[in-house]
Amino acid sequence: MPADVDNAFDIAFWFADVALNENEYLQPQKLQRLLFIAQAYYSVAFNGARLMPAVFVADEMGPLEPNIYTAFSKGRPDVDARLFLPHEVETFLDNIWRRFGFHTTDRLNKMTKDTAAYKQALKRGHRAKISLDSMRLSFARADNTPGVGQVVKPKVLRTQTGRAVTVKAWVPGSKSAAKP
Repeated sequence: MPADVDNAFDIAFWFADVALNENEYLQPQKLQRLLFIAQAYYSVAFNGARLMPAVFVADEMGPLEPNIYTAFSKGRPDVDARLFLPHEVETFLDNIWRRFGFHTTDRLNKMTKDTAAYKQALKRGHRAKISLDSMRLSFARADNTPGVGQVVKPKVLRTQTGRAVTVKAWVPGSKSAAKP
């Protein structure tokens, strides 16, 4: 299945930029855990879809994407990345950041290391591949992680009277938008 974003660097830069805008230092390990969490929850939320073309492996430190890890090992790499991601992807990443961005690296390490996907891959050996299906199943079961409903929430705003309304992207010419 093709990924919804061209490369993992786009997602890594998105997290790095959001952290920078919030005056937070994003440790390389924390970036790795956020990437892993984002890939897994995206697959759960969007019926097995792949957020980014990335391969995660089980390392003693925790799950990591080796290409991003190497590229970011000496700071932010000089790579052309998209400044603007599709609206749905940005909304999804914003949910991930709001739910997990404030957690410490240690907490994210514990959470991701406790997943069945990571444990099974680590049993197969150092740097064994963690499949997207096993990631999806681990996060869908929500044994050691929050349920997808606690992470991916629709954007809700309030009218001037205080009534809650769900906000979604406008699609010109869609039947739900067209009223006779």
